[in-house]
Amino acid sequence: MARKLDDVMAALPKTRQQRIEARAMELATLKDLRLAAERTQEHLAEALGVGQDTISRLEKRSDMLLSTLRHYVESMGGTLETGRRW
Repeated sequence: MARKLDDVMAALPKTRQQRIEARAMELATLKDLRLAAERTQEHLAEALGVGQDTISRLEKRSDMLLSTLRHYVESMGGTLETGRRW
């Protein structure tokens, strides 16, 4: 069963949530990651088998399934590690 990031975060202790949120503010956006990987929205769309408009909407979202995020990152040649098994 797919889980949303908001659901996973809500299950964590408040202090852990605060540390994660503070760290997330220091990190790049999905768009920043894509640009750093020198990929266009069109390139990612082709790799994921979706339209460019889907990539645009995805980059603007604040909540998504972890599997969606993993596919996005992997389509750029990266890997997504959660740090621990849930």
